[in-house]
Order: sequence, then structure tokens, then C-alpha cells
Amino acid sequence: MSTDATVRTFVEQNSAGFVEDLKDWLRIPSVSGDPDRVADVRASADWLAAKLRATGFPTVEIWETAGGAGLPTVFAEWPSGDPDAPTVAVYGHHDVQPGTPVELWDYAPFEPVERDGKLYARGASDDKGQIFFHLLGLRAHLAATGRTAPAVNLKLIVEGEEESGSPNFAPLLHAHADRLACDVVVVSDTGMWNRETPSTVTGMRGLLAAQIDVRGTSGDVHSGSFGGTIPNALAELVRLLAQLHDGDRRVTLPGFYDGIVELTETERRLFAKLPFDEAAWLRTAKAPAAVGEAGFSVLERVWARPTAELNGVWGGHTGHGSKTIVPAEAHAKLSFRLVAGQDPTRIRKAFESWLADRVPSWIEYEVSYEGEGVRPCLTPLDHPALQSVTRALGRAFAAEPGGEPREILYTREGGSGPEADLQDVLGAPVVFLGVSLPEDGWHAPNEKADVANLLKGAEAAAYLWEDLAGNK
Repeated sequence: MSTDATVRTFVEQNSAGFVEDLKDWLRIPSVSGDPDRVADVRASADWLAAKLRATGFPTVEIWETAGGAGLPTVFAEWPSGDPDAPTVAVYGHHDVQPGTPVELWDYAPFEPVERDGKLYARGASDDKGQIFFHLLGLRAHLAATGRTAPAVNLKLIVEGEEESGSPNFAPLLHAHADRLACDVVVVSDTGMWNRETPSTVTGMRGLLAAQIDVRGTSGDVHSGSFGGTIPNALAELVRLLAQLHDGDRRVTLPGFYDGIVELTETERRLFAKLPFDEAAWLRTAKAPAAVGEAGFSVLERVWARPTAELNGVWGGHTGHGSKTIVPAEAHAKLSFRLVAGQDPTRIRKAFESWLADRVPSWIEYEVSYEGEGVRPCLTPLDHPALQSVTRALGRAFAAEPGGEPREILYTREGGSGPEADLQDVLGAPVVFLGVSLPEDGWHAPNEKADVANLLKGAEAAAYLWEDLAGNK
């Protein structure tokens, strides 16, 4: 029997036990954002640690995070024993979103239900299911190769506060950088394009969130007596914000686009191969039309172009009825999504320079930020580690074991996460092995995982360690 056939048979024969074990884990309501669930997050970490030991990991530890949050990270390590084996770190998270409002669920969020090939529970896809398939995949890898240890030096880091913004994750990485040193990071916290179109993510955008507060006068005054003769803070802010984009909807911050990694023609061609239904996308976006930076498709704008968005503007009278005033203060929240080649610190300086050039001298203003920002990450299509992931997925989704591999397309994520911290602190490329589907309902009522796809994830993981070991 070929390696691929052995892997697929092992995964199929052990699928029932895999699902039952996963259900046990999903029953633990490890909601990191709820102070009343801190003990449950710790119980989730303990549960995973026990399973890792049972799988065979000789080193399993629970790491406390800084800040006293009590939301631990699980670390595990299994050396290959081969002197030339590459070192791979797998990242995911075991904390979940709240299950509220419970009345919107067809099932209790922490009482898993299996129906029509789907497993319904909070965390089924995001991210417990996608972390847990690695344990089944590792067992299949060992069974198919006859090895007593993985073909790579394998490390797992499973975070306990990703759903709370990973506030302590970067310091944790710095504190344990020597233990986490690796050649590549595999992230299993993403998805595929759809069931018929297997794909892998190649990058995520960064983020810088800011607030600007302006003051025109020392207090609100009567608009009939003073309107048109003194600074109106709200009008000045709106006038300022209207200058954030030019006529082609490009961001006007000085140097905003300097150094960004432009899309290659190959990437644009592969993006165009995805079966993108713009009309359906617009319905999901609750929008009548697609607009944005000129010269780019919708997918290119979402995945590979930086943006500046107004998230909220307020000031003056917003209650019922009329209140004819000249408002003294106005405020706005903005967010910048960043792409490879951009740095949050540099964009922050560009924003402050832009403000200094445009805010009138008679207006007082202050700008503040939510943290230091998140850096973008991107792995080039020709990177050897990405090619290993592509081959592993192609084998897993082949119609027959060892048959013609499926074509794997490439996507990116428009959002942001801790992946850039992994890339920057560990100095290793990040690749993505995620098999969740768009309809899995992350963060929504009735979150679910397609069991067949989780098993494909396990199969791909089994092939990946073999491929990476031979792809030095």
C-alpha cells in the first residue's frame, strides 16, 4: 500500500474517535473574553496538554502569559531525531468566541451536535477543530512512514487569548524565542475558498487603528449668534477627513504606498481563476456596488492593497430634535489596513505629518492609537515551504490516494492577526494550512465544521511533515 493510501486509510479508520475526542474539547467553554470563563480557558489548555502527551509528545508545557490574565498557552515539542530535519512550529488557538446570544443558535453552543456531516459547536472551526486535526495527522504520518518520531522537529504553540486580540502574545514569543526557534511556522487558523476550490492563504494584512479629537472653541455656542464666524470643530473635521482619499480613492498620506510589495502578474492571474461571484459578494457586504482604488479588482483590493477607513465620526448634537449650536469638539476613529512592505510605525508618522500639514492653526487636535499596530505578513508563491503546503493539500484533496493531485489556488486574508508577530519574532516564514469553509460561521451562531474537510486537513498535515523534511 502506498504512503498516501496508508495515510487516508488511517485517517478514515480513526475518524470516529477523532470526532468524539473533539466533541469533548468543544464542551469546554474557553471564552477568553469573559472574566467568568478564565477557569474554563485553563481547563481547555489542560485538556489539550493531556491529549498531546497521549499522542506521544515528550515535552508538553503550559505557559502563563504576561499581564496576569490567566489565559495560558500550550507548548509541545517532539524532536525528529534526524540531524538534518527542519524545525516546524504549528500555531493555533484554543480560546473561542462567546456563545451568546444563545437564542440565535439551533443547538447549545457548547453541546456539540453532529448532523449531515457537520459538527456544530463554538470552536468547531475557529480554532479547536483545525488544531486538533494535527494530532490525527501526526499519528497518520507515523503509521504511514513507520517512524517513531516525526520527520521534522515539530513544535506546537496554541494560544489562549487570540479571540481577545492576543494582547500578551508578542511578549510571550519574545520570552520563549529560543524554545520556539524554527525554520517555518504553519498556521491553522484560516480557511479555503470553498468546498470545490481548495486553496491556501499566502498572507494577511496589518492594521493601525487611530482616533483624532479636534477642538475649535472652548464650548458649544448658539449658531445664530456665532455660526459662520468662528471655527466649527465638526465641520473642520469633516473637511479634513474628506481629504483622506483622492479622486481615484487612493490614500493621500505622504509616502503611504512607498515600498509596498506589488502583486505579481502570476498572483493576479491566480486570483482571477477563483470562482468569485461579485453579485453574491455584494449581498454579503450589504452594498449596492463595489468601489475602491482604481485599477484593481475587488479581491486585489481586499487582499493586497492598503486602505484607510473611517470607522466612526461624532460631535455636536446627535439626540432627538434640533439643537442649533456650533459644536466645540468633534472626533473620528480610523483604521489603516496595511500590506507587505508597510510598517505601522512608519504609517503612524505619515498620518501625523499629513495632519500637521492640513489642520488649520486655529484648531486644536490630538491623535491617539490602539496599541502599536499589527504588521502585515506575506509568503511569496515560490517559497519552498509554501510549495510543500501546496503539494500536501493537493495530495489530500486528490480523488484517489496517490492519484492526480488537485490544483490548489492561492488567497490572502484581508484581516489581521498575530501571524506577523510569529514571522517577526521567530524570523521564520509563515504558511497556512487551513480547511475551514466560508459557511462555517466563525464568530456567528451555529458555528460548525465540515467533518470531511477536517479529515482532509489531517491528511494534508500527514503529508506535509514528509514533504518539508525532503524539501530542505
